Amino acid sequence: MECMMDELIYMDHAGTTKLDPRVLDAMMPYLTQAFGNASQLYALGAQAKQAVEKAREQVAALIGAKPSEIFFTSGGTESDNWALSGVAHSSEQRGNQIITSQIEHEAVLKSAKSLEKHGFRVTYVPVDEHGLVDPGDVRKALTDQTVLVSIMHANNEVGTIEPIKEIAKIAKDGGAYVHVDAVQTTGSIPIDVDEIGCDLLSMSAHKFYGPKGVGALYMRRRTKIGTFMNGGGQESGRRAGTHNTPGIVGLGEASRLAQLELGAAQPRITALRDRLTKGIIEKIDGVKYNGHPTERLPNNVNFCLHWAEGEAILLMLDACGICASSGSACTSGSLDPSHVLLAMGIPAEIAHGSLRFTLGKGNTEEEVDFVLEVLPKIVQRIRDMSPTYREHKKSHAAHAAAS
Repeated sequence: MECMMDELIYMDHAGTTKLDPRVLDAMMPYLTQAFGNASQLYALGAQAKQAVEKAREQVAALIGAKPSEIFFTSGGTESDNWALSGVAHSSEQRGNQIITSQIEHEAVLKSAKSLEKHGFRVTYVPVDEHGLVDPGDVRKALTDQTVLVSIMHANNEVGTIEPIKEIAKIAKDGGAYVHVDAVQTTGSIPIDVDEIGCDLLSMSAHKFYGPKGVGALYMRRRTKIGTFMNGGGQESGRRAGTHNTPGIVGLGEASRLAQLELGAAQPRITALRDRLTKGIIEKIDGVKYNGHPTERLPNNVNFCLHWAEGEAILLMLDACGICASSGSACTSGSLDPSHVLLAMGIPAEIAHGSLRFTLGKGNTEEEVDFVLEVLPKIVQRIRDMSPTYREHKKSHAAHAAAS
């Protein structure tokens, strides 16, 4: 099948994003001449320290926080781990219950499972068929032992945006801290931590055109949370380790650019998303659109394709120079169906046919149209090899003849 464009078509921006050249330019001096340790007092160290603090201001500005409330980490996974374990162990004299949802990222779910082994009680609230958490379920789960409610801002697989503001109010009224995994939303949609009402918020630079291996945890003032790494006195003594100055500078510049350009980028990416969604529904039968129809990320397109394995579709798309995903990048190596889709009530045999496209600022209408030309042919080719699909066609033909 002839299906290659001149250039790679990248539509897995929920997995990672390409480093913005302007971010690389900002980082380069701290990878070369300005290589000092930000903890040292001499001029070279002071130069690095100044760059770290400037980045802290840039990150804070993106989410409406104070610079003193931003703590740099190695990425979203560390931020999630720190939020859950730090609050849990610091508050265990007051209570031992944590509330989260069934569709959280593994960084949250596995942190929660680890805390269960240490005597904490974790309540996993369900979601509806769109992947939406009902704030009423959070209210029902709250007890006087609840110390933390951790609900993601938007799901990384199906793109559903959760009613975080309402959930946070319920949790705060119940005396619990609120953590929001905003790895998929930071730099993609507007965020204001005061408007949301959260106490902690996780982010990762590589999800919005920054470098890999660096992120941040927003921590509202007076939040009671333990240190995550022991050692030196970096990050106000709360997160030890020599600052990754080039990465932190990259996170800061990515934050600045996102704040500057989000207003223009979001409507364009939303239009591409809707064009791709409409085309798939029109050109391919037997598809199930996953996630909330309106309360979803501007770049997320997620379907289950009946009678076709998601992994087989991905391999054939890759042969055509198209990068997509069958779920989150962190779990796509597994043959198990998505825990998110299963929690939404989708049967395992259908969940195996999941396909996710996540668009970015570099994508074009031409690329979307090329995917819409290639994808139906790939799906049909895979279905033609499926005994289940052949049986479906026979049954459908017999029913049509009888009627």
